[in-house]
Amino acid sequence: MSRILVLGAHGMLGRDLTEVLRSSSQGEVVPWDLGEIDIREETKTVKKIGELRPDVIVNAAALTRVDDCESQAEQAFAVNAEGMKHVALAALRCQAKVVYLSTDYIFDGEKREPYLEDDPPHPLNAYGRSKWKGEEYVRTLLKDWLIVRTQWLYGKHGKNFVTSILEQTKEKNELRIVDDQVGSPTYTVDLSKILSTLIQKKAEGIYHATNNGTCSWCEFGQAILQLSGLGKIRVIPISSQELKKPATRPAYSVLGCEKLTATMGVTPRSWIEALRDYLESLKP
Repeated sequence: MSRILVLGAHGMLGRDLTEVLRSSSQGEVVPWDLGEIDIREETKTVKKIGELRPDVIVNAAALTRVDDCESQAEQAFAVNAEGMKHVALAALRCQAKVVYLSTDYIFDGEKREPYLEDDPPHPLNAYGRSKWKGEEYVRTLLKDWLIVRTQWLYGKHGKNFVTSILEQTKEKNELRIVDDQVGSPTYTVDLSKILSTLIQKKAEGIYHATNNGTCSWCEFGQAILQLSGLGKIRVIPISSQELKKPATRPAYSVLGCEKLTATMGVTPRSWIEALRDYLESLKP
């Protein structure tokens, strides 16, 4: 029986992933979060994971608040990069496979067509740089590894763009939403199912995994309102410059998922269909 360790198990993705793995895997799934392990501490991380001896380690532990990472770059690198290094060292000791969750933000958005797995990185912010460094540790330290890049996550177990939009409608009758950033909204349940398949099929290398289709944040917001019966709320498109966020975001960071389909037979469903299911799950 195999043993899968999920790090960051209390996060938005981690909770769904733990649930999906438990329902689809033949093995044991061990969920760890900060209460069990702090991956910033090398010695303790290597020792504790070594004692558990997992067959697969999924590292979904990360600092993901992009603007916070900009002002706390040292902490972002401590978790997203050095933390991954410590996990990799532990994996070497117990000969475990590592699955590392990465991001579209390792790219600069200049390509203007979907990014492929072997496109060169050029992160624009501290978050992207820290995740790229984490990828480097995975590729250079390990032999058995899988990097899965994703983007624009939302799910049932954490604050996200969808719940933020719905919250704002309680107080506002018009919303200002950025329309010059394009990506693919991705439901954590769908991503978890893809990850489960990749693990079961012993996938290696780098894969991109998102829901299918693209939109701007503004179009995403409009879809949320329409599907929630809040279409009367006015949406005002604004530029990223008007929003004045600390961290620069790529204007176009769509991830091409053709490799996922071609080699694993996995075709993600549309982001609209996934969003509809998610909104249904929020109903009491």
